[in-house]
Amino acid sequence: MADTTTEERAKSKKIGALAALWPFLQPYRVLLAGAGLALVLTACVSLILPIAVRRVVDGFETSAEALLDSYFLAALAIAGLMALGTGLRYYLVTRLGERVVTDIRKAVFDRVIGMSPAFYERIMTGEVLSRITTDTTLILSVIGSSVSIALRNLLILIGGLALLFYTSVKLSLMVMLLVPLVIVPIITLGRRLRKLSRENQDWIAQSSGNASEALSSVQTVQAFTHETASRARFADVTEESFRSAKTRIGVRAAMTVIVIMLVFSGIVGVLWMGARDVRADVMTVGELVQFVIYAVMVAGGVAALSEVWGELQRAAGATERLVELLTATDSVLDPADPVPAPARPEGRIRFDDVRFFYPARPAAAALDGVSFEVNPGETVALVGPSGAGKTTIIQLLLRFYDPTSGTVTLDGVPLDRMARSDFRRHMALVPQDPVIFAASARDNIRFGRPDASDAEVEQAAKAAAAHDFLTALPDGYDSYVGERGVMLSGGQKQRIAIARAILRDAPVLLLDEATSALDAESEHLVQQAVERLAAGRTTLVVAHRLATVKKADRILVFEAGRIVATGTHDELVDQGGLYARLARLQFTAGLAAE
Repeated sequence: MADTTTEERAKSKKIGALAALWPFLQPYRVLLAGAGLALVLTACVSLILPIAVRRVVDGFETSAEALLDSYFLAALAIAGLMALGTGLRYYLVTRLGERVVTDIRKAVFDRVIGMSPAFYERIMTGEVLSRITTDTTLILSVIGSSVSIALRNLLILIGGLALLFYTSVKLSLMVMLLVPLVIVPIITLGRRLRKLSRENQDWIAQSSGNASEALSSVQTVQAFTHETASRARFADVTEESFRSAKTRIGVRAAMTVIVIMLVFSGIVGVLWMGARDVRADVMTVGELVQFVIYAVMVAGGVAALSEVWGELQRAAGATERLVELLTATDSVLDPADPVPAPARPEGRIRFDDVRFFYPARPAAAALDGVSFEVNPGETVALVGPSGAGKTTIIQLLLRFYDPTSGTVTLDGVPLDRMARSDFRRHMALVPQDPVIFAASARDNIRFGRPDASDAEVEQAAKAAAAHDFLTALPDGYDSYVGERGVMLSGGQKQRIAIARAILRDAPVLLLDEATSALDAESEHLVQQAVERLAAGRTTLVVAHRLATVKKADRILVFEAGRIVATGTHDELVDQGGLYARLARLQFTAGLAAE
C-alpha cells in the first residue's frame, strides 16, 4: 500500500468521532483549562482592541493632552495583554497537542506490536505505520491548532457581530449582505483547490515512489539496461506533478484576485457609507474605524471556521482509523489467569492431534492431525517439500497462531494457558530470513539478551563463526550494518542471527533453515556450533538441505500437512519413500556438482 499523505486522508462526516480523543486529553485537564482560559482572554482582548483604537482616533480631536496620552497607553497595554495571551495560548495548546499525540502514538504502537501475525494478514504494515504517523499528525494539527483557531474565531464571530450592531446597525446590515459574497467564492474555489492539492500530492507521492523503487533496485535497473526507460517514466510522472501544480497555482491565483477584489470593494463601500455618516455627524471617525476592524474580524472568523471544518472532518476520519487499531481484537490472547511458566523448562514439547488452517487460507489445512513429542535435550529435524507444514510447527510453538483443534504443550502445560511472554523467553529462534536491525553488529547480537556483556556477545559470535568477519569490519563489532543489514552478505546476516540465538541461552532452540545462506565452510563451522549449542537443549531444526540434519536424533518427514515418516537418517533412507527420494536427489546432485 502506498504511503498516504495528510491531504489524501479520507474525511469523516461523524465529527463526534473526535470524542474518542477525550480519554487521552483527560489526564491533562489542568493544561486544557489553562489553554481554554488563554484562548478566551485573547478573544476578549481582540474584541476590546478596536474600541481602544476608536478612543485613540477620537482622542486626536480632544485638546486634553493627558487624556490623549492615557488612550495611547491603554491601547499599548491591551496590545501587550493580547501578545502575552496569544503566546501563552500557543504554548499551552501546542504542548497539549504534542503530549496527547505522543500518548496516542505510544498507545497504538503498544497495541500493534503485540498483535499476532493473523492481525497483519488483515491489514498491511504500511497502513499501520501510516496511521501512526500521518493520522496522528492530523490529530496534532487539530488539537494543537485547528480547535483553538475554531473556538477563538467562533468567539470573535459572535462577539464581533454583537459589537458591529452596537456600533452601527445600518452598516452592520450592509456587512451582512457583503459577507456571503466574499465567503461563497472562498468556499467554492477552496473545495476545488483542496481537490487539486490532493491530486498534486498523489502525483508527488507517485513520483517519489517511482524514484525510490528505481534507486533501491539500481543494480537490477543497470544490469538490464533499463536506465532510459526508468528516466522516461520518472520524467512523465514528474511532469504530471508539475501540470497538476500549475493548475492548482492558477486556481489559487484566481481565488486571490476574486477575494481581494470583493473584500476591498466591500471595505470601500462600507467606508463610503461610513464617511457620509461621519460628515453628517451620525458617527465619529473612531467609530467608523472601529466598525471596519470588527467587519474584517467577522469576515475573517467566518472564513477561518469554514477552513477548520474541513480539518476537523479529516481529523475525525483519522481518529476513527486510530480507534480501529486501539480496539482491534486479536485471535491470539493471553489467558485471564495464566499459569506461570517454569523458571527453566525441561523443554518437553508435544503436539497432540493438531489441525491448523491459516486465516488467509481457510480451505487448505496447513497441518492435518499432527502428533509428535520431543523429549528434553532431543534434536528433532523437520523435513519435507515446501508448504508441507514445517515452518507452521515453529509458528504454533511460538504461539503466533493457535491450533484450529488439538493442543500444543511445553512441559505438559498447554501454551494457551501461559502468558506468551513467559514461555517465549525460554525459546531462541533463528528464522529462515534473518532479521537485522539498523544498528551495530554488537547491538544486533545483544538483541538476544539485552543484559549480556561485550565478552558474552563476542563469545556467541565466535560460536556462530561470525567473529572473524565482524572484527574485519571498519569499526569491528560496533560497525553500523545498515537498514535490514544491507552492508552484510546473506551468510553474514544469518551468522549474526545464529549468534543472537546462542547468546539467548534458551532451553528450546528453533532453527528454521538456519544454514540455508551459508557457504560450505561456514555451514560446517556453524553446524559444529549448533551441535555444541544443542547439547542439553531441546532443538527443532527445519531444513531442506538434508546434510544439515543427518546427525539429528530423530527426523520427522512432512508432506501435505501430515507426518508421513519418522526415524533417523539411515532408517529413513532404508525405508525408501519421500525422504529417501529427497536424499537421493540432493546427495546425487551434490556428488555430480563435485
